[in-house]
Amino acid sequence: MDGSLLIPNPIFEKAKLVRYLLLDVDGVLTNGIVYMSENGEETVAFSVYDGMGLGLWKRAGLGLGFISGRTSMSVARKAVDWGIEECYLGVENKIETYCELLIRHGLKDEEIAYMGDDLIDLAVFRRVGFAISVPNAMDAVKKEAHWITQKRGGEGAVRELIDAILLVQGKYMKE
Repeated sequence: MDGSLLIPNPIFEKAKLVRYLLLDVDGVLTNGIVYMSENGEETVAFSVYDGMGLGLWKRAGLGLGFISGRTSMSVARKAVDWGIEECYLGVENKIETYCELLIRHGLKDEEIAYMGDDLIDLAVFRRVGFAISVPNAMDAVKKEAHWITQKRGGEGAVRELIDAILLVQGKYMKE
């Protein structure tokens, strides 16, 4: 199986250039639902499939980061568990953080894939080489996405994207 079966042809070339994957969290890595206990502790659920995909991505030697408009201890802990060094939480202006990340890593817009689902993500969508949304994203976001995954946020959408890019680049499950 090759990535061209997963990613439509016009998008195939965009996926080939990706060196860094930047992910929104709520609605992308999670289903967007935040659970709160009686004592005020928040929890969210993550897909084990996405976690495995993140491991495959890192093993392929590609850059990876999270950027979220919300601050969450659950997300911060999961980022540590997954070994995500670039985890930006409580970001009000994602494009500023994005631009700092480009400079820090010496990257170009076309080398970044960004996956988001809400209006706060649009400024980054308009800059990156490969903008991806989930089917449960806001309509305005889906309209600007280069590609929309089949799987919903929190249900393996990130894994779907990672598998497709790694296949396109010939890096899937390479040791």
